[in-house]
Amino acid sequence: MVASPNPDAEESAISRLVLWNIDLTLLDVGQVMRAAYAEAFEKVTGEPLVYLTSASGRTDSEMFFEFCARNYVELEPDTEVLGDFLAALEASFASRHEQLLAKGRVMPGAAASLAAVAALPDTVQTVVSGSTRANAIAKLVAFGLDTHLNLAVGGFGSVNYPKSSLIQSIRLHASGEGGRAYAEDETVFVTGSAPDVRAALIGGAIPVAVLNGSTTEGQLRDAGAQIVLPDLSDPRAVMTAVHQATTR
Repeated sequence: MVASPNPDAEESAISRLVLWNIDLTLLDVGQVMRAAYAEAFEKVTGEPLVYLTSASGRTDSEMFFEFCARNYVELEPDTEVLGDFLAALEASFASRHEQLLAKGRVMPGAAASLAAVAALPDTVQTVVSGSTRANAIAKLVAFGLDTHLNLAVGGFGSVNYPKSSLIQSIRLHASGEGGRAYAEDETVFVTGSAPDVRAALIGGAIPVAVLNGSTTEGQLRDAGAQIVLPDLSDPRAVMTAVHQATTR
């Protein structure tokens, strides 16, 4: 059994990069996002968004092309339609701020867990989100979850890369120009999604999985997670899991 970490008692500080998934890990704004997707899609394609796709582990850029395929929308080559969609999505989401607060919710223990992990020495926390930078930050700020996060070094769905590439890029560049890269055993990705667990392993991070009601423990372990938490309601357990994952 791993003892609860005592930051003051560590023999030496361990550099840690802790990445958090946002949706269904820190908060849930699914209803609002679905409405924003539908409005933005119809605005840029002229067609209704009838068939959705799973957002689990995907970026908004990836989802747009999946929306097009599932709704039989043909795109002209070399168009800037993806950029138009992302801009429309940000505008649509921004217009729903009141709905965000009314229909969204913070996952139990999320704020306290962010604060607990921030207490670990030499630790940087940020996010890896499928949402665009503007939408991801808007979600976090709306619910006061941005306090302990360095969002300047986060990875977002504003670019057309999978989450595994975003994770790898953050590891290499989070310390700033000329800074060292974070090693794989110094990097943790906290998420409740099986595709995110696989992305963590590909991108060079240790997944700390959290049950959120949409994925089973078996699915998370089958994807490669060795650490699975029942939720974020015990901040000490979350801090212990991060400590355990990054202690060499």
